[in-house]
Amino acid sequence: MPALALLLPGDPATLTGGYEYDRRIAAGLRDLGWTVTVHALDASFPFPTPGALAHARATLAGLPSGGLVLVDGLALGAMPALAEEAARRLRLVALVHHPLALETGLAPAAAAALRGAETRALAAAAHVIVTSPATARALADYRVAPERISVVVPGTDPAPLARGSGGPGLALLCVATLTPRKGHAVLIEALAGLRDRGWTLTCAGSRTIDPVTSAALERQIERLGLADRVVLAGERSRAALAPLYDRADAFVLATFHEGYGMALAEALARGLPIVATRAGAVPDTVPPEAGLLVEPGDPLALRHALRQLLDQAAVRERLARGARAARAQLPDWPQTCRRLAAVLAAHERVPG
Repeated sequence: MPALALLLPGDPATLTGGYEYDRRIAAGLRDLGWTVTVHALDASFPFPTPGALAHARATLAGLPSGGLVLVDGLALGAMPALAEEAARRLRLVALVHHPLALETGLAPAAAAALRGAETRALAAAAHVIVTSPATARALADYRVAPERISVVVPGTDPAPLARGSGGPGLALLCVATLTPRKGHAVLIEALAGLRDRGWTLTCAGSRTIDPVTSAALERQIERLGLADRVVLAGERSRAALAPLYDRADAFVLATFHEGYGMALAEALARGLPIVATRAGAVPDTVPPEAGLLVEPGDPLALRHALRQLLDQAAVRERLARGARAARAQLPDWPQTCRRLAAVLAAHERVPG
């Protein structure tokens, strides 16, 4: 029976796309007959405390020699010395959702340090798994050869088509943790210039992971007089998200970078027209027939796209048709897990 140790930073139950991917692959591999042991590392990654590094070293040291270990890049990229040490006796595979240095809001020195650390850590890994072609392309800057990379995109659960709000205006939905990278402030600024149109915006995503950003968004909404239009609905489970998708008329995301965009794929699965940014893997996930994509960080361009969505029923219907067509092409989680299992099986045993 093949065995895998999966190392994740923080609480594995965290409700973000990256952690959802990690949970689903663990469950899917078990369904395929793998023994998967999840090890939770400290939540301070990717800026680990000395105690976090000591705990990670002890965790790696406790794994049997020659064992197959998959480490989430949020941790691996920030502990290059431990990666080099562990690679001498373990079969180390990296799982990169997106490069750490591309997180929005990092000081240049912090971004440079993360880039250097992740480059070094990825060099130690026997193989690198990424969640999109865009991330595979990005790793060229980290000196990872293409033959050392496998793309395993997230699965998407089958879902019924959204029925929509049925209201006179459009119900817009954004599903994203309230962090600078997700671009909520840009989205709200763009919508503020369209207050004469009929729309509401529901933002579902954690308000506690980055309370500073959450508080700033609350102030922005109040300052712009949009409290009756914009709802910060907080973190929602998958079950609680389902009715939000069902009642939405369109999906919006002003992100600065995505390693895949699982919420975007969920919107496609619901047949929703999309307005988003041309950032990271978004163009890989959202075909042009299904979404209007603009450059990240440009509220005027985003406003123009939103205006088209709000004002032109023909545009909405065209994008909805594109989403319904893309829906049929989305891989499901069993497909994703079979793909991942095949990649991991090739690295299961240490030569010699």
